[in-house]
Amino acid sequence: MTPDRLNRFARHIVLPEVGAVGQARLAASHVVLVGMGGIGSPALQYLAGAGVGRLTLIDDDAVEASNLQRQTIYTEADIGKPKAEAAAAWVQAFDPALHVTAHVLRITRENAAALIAGADVVLDGSDNFATRLAVSDACVKAGVALTSAALGRFQGQVANFAGHREGHACYRCFVGDAFDAEDCDTCADLGVLGAMVGMVGAFGAMAAMRVLLEGAAALGDPQWGQLHVLDGLRPSLRTMRIARDPQCNGCGASA
Repeated sequence: MTPDRLNRFARHIVLPEVGAVGQARLAASHVVLVGMGGIGSPALQYLAGAGVGRLTLIDDDAVEASNLQRQTIYTEADIGKPKAEAAAAWVQAFDPALHVTAHVLRITRENAAALIAGADVVLDGSDNFATRLAVSDACVKAGVALTSAALGRFQGQVANFAGHREGHACYRCFVGDAFDAEDCDTCADLGVLGAMVGMVGAFGAMAAMRVLLEGAAALGDPQWGQLHVLDGLRPSLRTMRIARDPQCNGCGASA
């Protein structure tokens, strides 16, 4: 790393759990973020801040005024712009050394494989099960790790999945097949607290970094299949293990 990059990431490098080797791994990594909304915004901020060298941003939506309460990378000047492009512009302004690509489209079962190609981890912060399951299935087939981060009112859920590895669950093992539809409740229906979304997005970024640092730093324990449930009303965190479903249509015998 050049002296200016060493200085920028000095607080990471002095951490024994990250160190110079870990920082170099982050700089060489590629993260695909699905959904540049409430979860994707803070996750992107912390991944870019960590120096993740390549970022691919996927979202088919445009910035609205109601997004600004929680989607912290956007300003009033971004209203009406595609979120993926506005988010990519934020990255370029924040750290021009990072390589960022924006895709203004919805990720589907048909295009997911091409969009996640070459990724070290996919961080999914999308808002419907159809997208999440399409992403999960594509990750299993491509041998790519998945960080799933989700929010429902005051409950957040974050987990790393490695359904492509022997004995490990995928996201479909967790939710099953019943949700292969776009019928989720939305933030407009239920309401959402901006700070809560920030917690989940930052937690998701931390989980993704654990994947990226696997084998390179002490922080690199991905905790595969451990679902971390955050309660924002009565602040607490509990963890449960997701078992692999041998008959899972995503990673099991019937896949």
